[in-house]
Amino acid sequence: MTRIKTDLCIIGGGSGGLSIAAGAAQMGADVVLLESNKMGGDCLNYGCVPSKALLSEGKRAAAGQTVAFDAAKDHVADAIATIAPHDSVERFERLGVRVIKDHGRFISPTEVQAGNTVIAARRFVVATGSGPLVPPIDGIEDVTVHTNETIFELRERPEHLLVIGGGPIGMEMAQAHRRLGCRVTVIEGEKALGKDDADLAAVVLDRLRDEGVEIVEGAPAEKITEKDGRVTVRTGKGDYTGSHVLMAVGRKVNVESLGLDAAGVDSDKRGVRVTDTLRSTSNRRVYAVGDAAGGLQFTHVAGYHAGIVIRSALLGLPAKQKTHHIPWTTYTDPELAQVGLTEAQAREAHGDSLEVAAAEFAGNDRAVAEGKTTGGIKVMVVKGRPVGATIVGPMAGELIAMWAMAIANNMKMSAISNTVLPYPTFNEINKRAAGNYFGPRLFESDTVKRVVRLVQRWLP
Repeated sequence: MTRIKTDLCIIGGGSGGLSIAAGAAQMGADVVLLESNKMGGDCLNYGCVPSKALLSEGKRAAAGQTVAFDAAKDHVADAIATIAPHDSVERFERLGVRVIKDHGRFISPTEVQAGNTVIAARRFVVATGSGPLVPPIDGIEDVTVHTNETIFELRERPEHLLVIGGGPIGMEMAQAHRRLGCRVTVIEGEKALGKDDADLAAVVLDRLRDEGVEIVEGAPAEKITEKDGRVTVRTGKGDYTGSHVLMAVGRKVNVESLGLDAAGVDSDKRGVRVTDTLRSTSNRRVYAVGDAAGGLQFTHVAGYHAGIVIRSALLGLPAKQKTHHIPWTTYTDPELAQVGLTEAQAREAHGDSLEVAAAEFAGNDRAVAEGKTTGGIKVMVVKGRPVGATIVGPMAGELIAMWAMAIANNMKMSAISNTVLPYPTFNEINKRAAGNYFGPRLFESDTVKRVVRLVQRWLP
């Protein structure tokens, strides 16, 4: 048995773990990284990268180009292969990280074992991410069910794809496959895109229905059967039969096999129980980041958490996570992006203090010029400061950045309205929303009009 002593032992080579490993090693810490599966984690191999690559092929098909299904999958594989060297064992070893390709498991509050190696560390980081949740639906064990970990390897085009789950992953994959020539039915137990602003989410759902995606809501899957190469999903609203099934109902955090009890680390089905410093509530040597920390499940959150851990574990500086400024995007066409509170959440939290500023892409000259006028923006404002923003439309994931910055830095709406933007750009919709917030105060105020008349009377 080999024994190692190190400053920092990181379990998991996904976005959060790699960011911490690279930063810590370059800052002079002794770092050991454990990864039993693929470097880059879910995002590179099964999530963000392959899904956006497939969506891009779907966009080409929607624009009239001929895209063969297997060629689309080649593009997905190429995208992963192009990015993979940045996350590779070789790169991190060059940075000075000791990478052990084996499963890590705590054997005490201060030690982790990976294969024949025992690592004792000053600090540990659990960065094991999450995997697809496959619920115990009656009959599911006898049926071939795809998840995000297998769907991108499927090279033969599904004749009819049944997507169980109408959240962001389900809707992205539904549109991509529909545009690549598949018949698609989405089966959702409650409301499709139910965590997003209902008004603007409806814009996305209407587009998908217009493209031929069947969306069945309020229909929990009760039983799944397979016969003669056809799969049937039984729901309270009827039976739906297709050639393939994609399960997209959520994620399950990967912490069950880590031996957390041996380390005295409290956890539950959401992940490691942490404080707002991302430290374990029961073992201060242990941090958790990303999905393993039990909060928002986004790659960029794991990267954000990495910065907090580096400040705390390496520099000894106070650092706490916040969530009110975290943006996210559903990369359908049109895109749907959110930061902070939705309108419904803001009304519940702030009542009559809430004002909603809005604008539509139909009033944006760049959108008109490119024929992309579907959608708009809502900004939730309290006492002159944005507390949330929702955008549906072209490049919504890019446009939400301005509001993410504003909310993170407690900026006022005037900071947006005072910003000069190049013309014509989609980004002008952000400034238009801010202008619409101030408009009534300037143009509908009797006081302002009286002041202007007085000033005009006395100006030389």
